[in-house]
Amino acid sequence: MRAHLANPRGFCAGVDRAIEIVEKALELYGAPVYVLHEIVHNRHVLEDLRSRGVHFVDKLDAIPSGAVTIFSAHGVSDEVERIGRQRALRVIDATCPLVTKVHNQARVYGDSDHELILIGHEGHPEVEGTQGRFPGKVHIVSTPEGVSELAVANPGRLAYVTQTTLSVDDTREVIKALNERFPLIQGPDIADICYATQNRQDAVREIADTVDVLIVVGSSNSSNSNRLQELGKRAGVPSYLVDDPDQIDPTWLDEAKNIGVTAGASAPEVLVQLILDRLRELGVNSTQELPGKDESLVFKLPVELTE
Repeated sequence: MRAHLANPRGFCAGVDRAIEIVEKALELYGAPVYVLHEIVHNRHVLEDLRSRGVHFVDKLDAIPSGAVTIFSAHGVSDEVERIGRQRALRVIDATCPLVTKVHNQARVYGDSDHELILIGHEGHPEVEGTQGRFPGKVHIVSTPEGVSELAVANPGRLAYVTQTTLSVDDTREVIKALNERFPLIQGPDIADICYATQNRQDAVREIADTVDVLIVVGSSNSSNSNRLQELGKRAGVPSYLVDDPDQIDPTWLDEAKNIGVTAGASAPEVLVQLILDRLRELGVNSTQELPGKDESLVFKLPVELTE
């Protein structure tokens, strides 16, 4: 059996930046450091940071007044920012710049009195953060079928933005349905889908025709990792999402000769290598690193950590 490594895979610039922010905060201020929500959606990353004195919380009131507090890469609402200032928290914002771009677009539409449609998954931290940055009515929709159920006040003053970690194909279909129902709607096509999300989906498409099984490395609550698994299944390839080598079922490989391996944008490369070690134990005897798009983008750290 041969393993085929998709490229690019794993950490993106936004995740690299978010983790570096937490590590730098630990270095400068010492433990404990508090993070609102999971800094990224990966169990191994979170366990490592917890062991070094990082506390992940779901609400600001779980953080002591004045404590060093980091907002996760998924972004937060205006209300969360306001409460953070009220409680004199030492806030460091790790919101991915590409998510901030979506927030800014939403504000522009709000300033021009548009009603907003947010293409995304209800309850996801990024969706909640974007929703909380818009001053008016926000409709959340995730499927073309959901578009037909929307009840808007003024179809002539309507705009949309998207969650950054969606399936490119699914989002394109939702946008098509929006344009068909609301011809005057404004929005950015699929430009808000993060470059890393799109590149990793393109890489899965590249290998889908050549592998018998696809292993996606990522946690079950990682949106972009789930989209990679879905993409593999749509291509007719048995596809499995794992975030630990022990989760690999040997029977998955019974009829396989070529094993595709990729990783969501929140999965570290060290975990990919552990997965490969397990595959070698199960009979994989060679590994091929596939070519792919070069990702050289680097996001700057917040000024609180660089001055």
